[in-house]
Amino acid sequence: MDVPFWVWALTVGLILGMLIFDLVGHVRTPHAPTLRESAIWSGVYVGIAVVFGLLIFWFYGAQFGGEYFAGYITEKSLSIDNLFVFVLIMASFGVPRELQQKVLLYGITFALVLRTVFILVGAAAIENFSWVFYLFGAILIWTAWAQARSGGHDDHEDYKENLLLRGAKKVFSTTDEYHSDKLSVRIDGKRYITPLAIALIAIGSADILFAVDSIPAIFGLTQETYLVFAANAFSLLGLRQLFFLIDGLLDRLVYLSYGLAVILGFIGVKLVIHALHTNELPFVNGGEHITVIPEIPTWLSLSVILVTLAVTTVASLAKNRRDRAERSELAAGAPGPVDDAAAGTTRAVRAADEVEGRSAGEAASRSADVLDPR
Repeated sequence: MDVPFWVWALTVGLILGMLIFDLVGHVRTPHAPTLRESAIWSGVYVGIAVVFGLLIFWFYGAQFGGEYFAGYITEKSLSIDNLFVFVLIMASFGVPRELQQKVLLYGITFALVLRTVFILVGAAAIENFSWVFYLFGAILIWTAWAQARSGGHDDHEDYKENLLLRGAKKVFSTTDEYHSDKLSVRIDGKRYITPLAIALIAIGSADILFAVDSIPAIFGLTQETYLVFAANAFSLLGLRQLFFLIDGLLDRLVYLSYGLAVILGFIGVKLVIHALHTNELPFVNGGEHITVIPEIPTWLSLSVILVTLAVTTVASLAKNRRDRAERSELAAGAPGPVDDAAAGTTRAVRAADEVEGRSAGEAASRSADVLDPR
């Protein structure tokens, strides 16, 4: 895939322009976005990513177009999974809702810069060392196993500070309260960083961990550096709006981790097969290529990704529907306050009748004894 320098420059300029627009147009004035605002701008960013993919189809053909869309959908899915952690970070640090946009945008910008570095390093490694595909494949297969064993998002329920965040808290003096959208303040002549800055460090350090499975996954779908960069960038852009759009829906995607486990495992196997086809390790088949197993085509990768996500989403929504129905049935069958009062009254009346009956019987018996002493 021959990408001229001007195309690279135009793409990078477009991405930077979108980030600046986000900062100036939406985040500069702190506010909590409405559902309508989030939905509109999420649609805009997804639309831009789709148009970009169609341009790849038009100018470079179906092969590269399919690789881009497979990479974009996979990275977007992984980004949605990352939102679970973002929600916990926001809650752990008590970030006010009107400031969450800024935290997310800065975190996304940091992730974009970090992943660009990882992409360039990964591309250079793949270019010079074909055995890197074995490493990437092993990382993804292990990650898929960890995702499946986690049983959903239970491992995310208790957010734990990582080493980088703990170190930052020891090095810098921090305030206990937020100071609007300021990252640092001067109090009594001493400089302090605010909880907002700590939250940014938390999200930035989490992005480092996310890149560990994200970058190998995209390289498992395409080795074109330009497509890897574009798919990552467009999947991250719009993530801020998506956070507010599906914030209330995240807990309903109970099977998302299982779906991602299937996708990552599939891509991991795909990478291992590709590594066998380009094998140069002397202790594997004497350094000769192994082509017994055919490589997985792009159309099959895209189909597996789409079908897995569709099944995962439908199954998650169906389970939530069943759970709501069961809760409704339990609520309908449980006695309410009025029912409890009525039941109590009935029991009291029956007890009074029994007491009255016993009293009447005893009185009659005593009367009989008086009239007939025998």
